[in-house]
Amino acid sequence: MGWAIAVQGGAGDIPVTLAAERREPCEAAMRHCLKIGVDALKAQKSPLDVVELVVRELENNPHFNAGRGSVLTREGTVEMEASIMDGNTKRCGAVSGLTTVVNPISLARLVMEKTPHIYLAFDGAERFAREQGVETVDSSHFITQENIERLKQVQEANRVQIDYTKPIQKDEKKETPTADGDSQIGTVGCVAVDSHGNLASATSTGGFVNKMVGRIGDTPIIGAGTYANNLCAVSATGKGEAVMRATIARDVAALMEFKGLSLKEAAAYVIEECVPRGNAGLVAVSAKGEVTMALNTTGMYRACATEDGYSEIGIWSSVQN
Repeated sequence: MGWAIAVQGGAGDIPVTLAAERREPCEAAMRHCLKIGVDALKAQKSPLDVVELVVRELENNPHFNAGRGSVLTREGTVEMEASIMDGNTKRCGAVSGLTTVVNPISLARLVMEKTPHIYLAFDGAERFAREQGVETVDSSHFITQENIERLKQVQEANRVQIDYTKPIQKDEKKETPTADGDSQIGTVGCVAVDSHGNLASATSTGGFVNKMVGRIGDTPIIGAGTYANNLCAVSATGKGEAVMRATIARDVAALMEFKGLSLKEAAAYVIEECVPRGNAGLVAVSAKGEVTMALNTTGMYRACATEDGYSEIGIWSSVQN
């Protein structure tokens, strides 16, 4: 048994031709966030503190679809969501519909720790944020020029999508929008376990590009995008509707608990058998210090490390050790 950590920056149809100026900052962020998490675990920080710390860092990075880099709704606004869960106690917190909160993951933790509830959304969540004194900014802070252009591109093509997509050509336009979106990057997350087997998971996102105002995805849904118990911690990513239908995060834990599968076996089964191909990925750690990163999409920004010295950073099927 030892500590372990895994970080994800979104799974989807990431083209192998992705331009270096788009790919390299994300790879660097994965390395940076992995180091932050490893250093925190080595410093005896709790897994809950570690996953919040790492996800905050990703939320502050405009290259990812969460926090600062959140994509825009069809009305050109942001609606951010996040959730966090402690494995030992199963305490959890979630938020949706945030427009001014700099770090949604920290507000989700406050919902867990400071209220009798699990989930707050929209005006109520924003009001709670002000009451708690968390950092807020004008919503224009989150509206980047890149995401304005992305929204314009998607609206011209009459569809919704998750995130980083190669330019849409005129002949690629569809007659009707699709509820599923195009498989691209859409979430950030972190899972961690300490040397005592304590587990935690955290996930955050801006959702779909051109999503309907008020749409809620899998990220804040406990058991879908985020889950942790005394066996494992899971953070999922991909097409939210598919992840919710499959209850991905909880099913990994359930297969371990009720079928006796290993972490790797459970994650592989859920990703390969329970979700249509091209829809999802996940990162997970077990109480024993095991780690796995599974996907059925073209790629997933991901990184992991364990106390015994193993580390991995990758996007597509090949990885960099």
